[in-house]
Amino acid sequence: MVFKMKIIIIKIGIFCLNIIYSFLKLFKTQHKITFISRQSNSVSLDFQMLADEFKRKDKTIKIVMLPKMLNNKVSYFFHMFRQMYHIATSKVVILDSYCIPICILKHKKSLKVMQIWHAIGCMKKFGYAMLDKEEGHSTVIAKTMKMHQNYDYCFISSLSFKKDFIEGFNITEDKIIEIPLPRVDVLLDKKYKEQKRQELYKRIPALKKKKNILYCGTFRKDENMSNENIKRLINEIDFSKYNLLYKPHPFNKITTDDPRVIKDFESSLEASMVADYVICDYSSMIYEVGLLNIPIYIYAYDWDEYKHKRELNFDMEHEIPTLFTKDPKEIMKKIEKNDFDHKKFQEFTYKNVTLPKKRSCTEEMVAFISKYL
Repeated sequence: MVFKMKIIIIKIGIFCLNIIYSFLKLFKTQHKITFISRQSNSVSLDFQMLADEFKRKDKTIKIVMLPKMLNNKVSYFFHMFRQMYHIATSKVVILDSYCIPICILKHKKSLKVMQIWHAIGCMKKFGYAMLDKEEGHSTVIAKTMKMHQNYDYCFISSLSFKKDFIEGFNITEDKIIEIPLPRVDVLLDKKYKEQKRQELYKRIPALKKKKNILYCGTFRKDENMSNENIKRLINEIDFSKYNLLYKPHPFNKITTDDPRVIKDFESSLEASMVADYVICDYSSMIYEVGLLNIPIYIYAYDWDEYKHKRELNFDMEHEIPTLFTKDPKEIMKKIEKNDFDHKKFQEFTYKNVTLPKKRSCTEEMVAFISKYL
């Protein structure tokens, strides 16, 4: 009964928002691109790189950035009205995550919605592929909220993930475009990496004194288990030889109070600029690390539970060419020996990140989107 009432309230809310939106659509469409994200409260590197390239090509274009995490539902509700106005008056909207107004509202026929998603590659099943499963949404909620509807195009890093995104977004094949995220360009840019490295050395001098091991975990609901296994990893680090850098998933509160751990980073991408080794788990960050050509090891402490709870798109345990283990001691043995097959991991990376032949990823994406401006 409570669930049915919830669905009725959602439907009434969507109806009311569409009435308000019908008036907002009376405003003139501007020469404008609106970027919307729930991943962060600040503008992502991908968004900024695209905006800079659009401005470089056309100084008359208006750029609107609307990043806001769903931390406070009340404030986000009012933020949605700002989103609605800019969606109604834009030629193009670019997303890197789910956006409620894009999905539930009826838009002008002239509007084009581009979904670039927020991860390179696609490790885990999501969206419609996870309906009615423990870490997914219910079919009723997904249909009521029109989850991932109204996308005109979706950009992916490689056609090797085509089936996964078609299933996750519940879209047709013709909407899939193979162009990796703009940040791939900076991952391949040695000058950018060196500049960021020097900036971090200046801000955190300790990073220059030892080898740096970066640990990045994926999103998990069970934070207690994660905290315990971070401690296990910390206990295996020889801090006389290594720094341990830690950047948790932005949606997690998983952390550590150990003063030896360096956590002062804006993002995992920033931290990876000074990393000599990376310890990760079931995260698409493995492709970023592969592009940086840094040794990476998989700390799969909860693999037995996770693989049943959250389905993956391929057999990580056997298909990723690196150590896959529950034991942090094994990881540190590999790091001590500098044991890592760079060639095999590069082959794996470029199978899943297809670079444009003539232009940068940013230029290629902007060139495609510009056709609709």
